[in-house]
Amino acid sequence: MAVLIPFFQQFSGINVINFYAPVLFETLGFKGDASLVSSVMTGGVLVLGSLVTMLIVDRLGRRKLFLQGGAQMLVSQLAVGTLIAARFGTSGVGEMPKGYAAAVVLFICLYVAGFVWSWGALGWLVPSEIFPLEIRSAAQSINVSVNMLFTFVIAQAFLTMLCHMKFGLFYFFAGWGVVMTVFVALFLPETKNVPIEEMVLVWKGHWFWRRFVGDDDIHVQEP
Repeated sequence: MAVLIPFFQQFSGINVINFYAPVLFETLGFKGDASLVSSVMTGGVLVLGSLVTMLIVDRLGRRKLFLQGGAQMLVSQLAVGTLIAARFGTSGVGEMPKGYAAAVVLFICLYVAGFVWSWGALGWLVPSEIFPLEIRSAAQSINVSVNMLFTFVIAQAFLTMLCHMKFGLFYFFAGWGVVMTVFVALFLPETKNVPIEEMVLVWKGHWFWRRFVGDDDIHVQEP
């Protein structure tokens, strides 16, 4: 969890938007001012999405937000890739009509919103909830280190990937979106309203992780 959650968080492709929004939008056919406006719009979605997350995360639970956000990100990335492929093909050259431009911005904003209330917020929240106190600091150190490492990797590789893969870049991150969502569905238990001291009981009751938790590992005091 300390490795895969931050790994998947970065391979969602969000930093492609965060770091290179003006470059990305200009590459897609937007003009200079439009790319700046579009990047401001996505930044606004990040802020609003964060507010939504604070309001609903303890009502819906972590798993539901992960799964809903992952599905929203997947659909949005496929839609953006398909729109770009239909307009530019593999040439990557040409102007984008206003209708296409509006649709691309809409789906990118939907993608950002889906990220914010799933992997964006929960990628930091869930690791803070699942580790026993004895190893929590070490696990969080691994979590942050892996996150920063793959932030660097994606930042360095993005422009080269965009030049070679073009619209396929969005399909690439959509593929990781499938892997991330399946991972959550199969291996991540719900942590809502579970004290850290009782997480061992959650692992013990999970269909997969219970094979790694022995009875001697459970030291939860009865109320």
